[in-house]
Amino acid sequence: MVTNGLCPNPHTYPQLPPISHYMLCALTLKTRASSPCVKHSTASHNTVHGGMMGLWMLLLLHLHLVVCVSLPAPSSVSISSFNMEHILGFLPDPRTPSNTHFTVQIIHPRKNSWRPVGGCLKLKAGQRCNLTRVFKDPYDQYQARVQAFTPTQTSNWTLSEWFQPLSDTVLGPPDVSVSGCGNCLILQLRAPTTRGIQQNIQLKYLYREVIFHVQRTRDGAQFKLKLPYNEENAITYLQTGVEYCVTVSVTGLFNSNPVSSKPYCAFTSPPPPRSSLYLVFGLLGAFGVLGLLLVASFVYCSHLTPKLLRRHLPRILSYILLQGQNHGNALPELSHQVSASQFCQLPQDCAWLTTTTEERLRRGGGRLGTNTEIKNGRV
Repeated sequence: MVTNGLCPNPHTYPQLPPISHYMLCALTLKTRASSPCVKHSTASHNTVHGGMMGLWMLLLLHLHLVVCVSLPAPSSVSISSFNMEHILGFLPDPRTPSNTHFTVQIIHPRKNSWRPVGGCLKLKAGQRCNLTRVFKDPYDQYQARVQAFTPTQTSNWTLSEWFQPLSDTVLGPPDVSVSGCGNCLILQLRAPTTRGIQQNIQLKYLYREVIFHVQRTRDGAQFKLKLPYNEENAITYLQTGVEYCVTVSVTGLFNSNPVSSKPYCAFTSPPPPRSSLYLVFGLLGAFGVLGLLLVASFVYCSHLTPKLLRRHLPRILSYILLQGQNHGNALPELSHQVSASQFCQLPQDCAWLTTTTEERLRRGGGRLGTNTEIKNGRV
């Protein structure tokens, strides 16, 4: 106890119970601010009483620096990888001061020592670290750790999970171009362009199998096809002149995390131009109209044929007889004996049958009258 503003006798100073870190911090701050014991012990540190209080002060200050002043460590340290590009990310603690920076180190089993990563020695909050170049062996395993620091303080290290590039990376789709070939599609595949040459080589030899998801645009019919990876692939037995859309994904020997591409669409053969379609439809319409006209004329003529035969057949026969007489040929023999009464409805219709050439010349004044003139009595 304190008596008359003086510290208690050190021989009668009670044994302190265990004090938590936070209580020690509070006690340290309070002691530094207002305790008269601090002044007395500082003035008489060569005495036994002052020496005891000096030891207590050193202990409290040490605990204050270690527990109360150390930086909070970052959290959520993880490594993500896409197409063999490896990125480390982390989250700073909300209590981290604004002037804090972060440093990154890596290790792998063959070397039991942590080594810093160039370009990631003084990161700011929100920045990420690219580990693609330091993870040189895709078959090896790696681990990373992150530490926060200021000019006067450092945090504890936060470790990531073990990472193997070959099995933990996510394979994105290759670059695709599609063209038609009649009843098939030709697909050209190429590994996506990345930042590093070594990364491109690793991707090229990492692909093992390609998966095609084919869908017909017209009705949505679809199927899936798996083929060994080649830069040129053909999908056959498709309909000609039909549009298909294809999505592509690839898998690796030790990797089963593929990502499908966007749909690439093409016709198996070029579709006919619209002008030729209009021409075809126009021709079909014209032929249809012509066919209707022919049918109508046939129906109409089928009703007129008996009347026309009865009216014009005698004239046709007279023309045949006249031509035979003019050429001195015998009258053509008819295959059937037909009487004049079958052709003549009136007596004057058959008068031309008994008229000779001499009579026609005499009646026509030296001119051979026509059947019509003879029939009408003009000759």
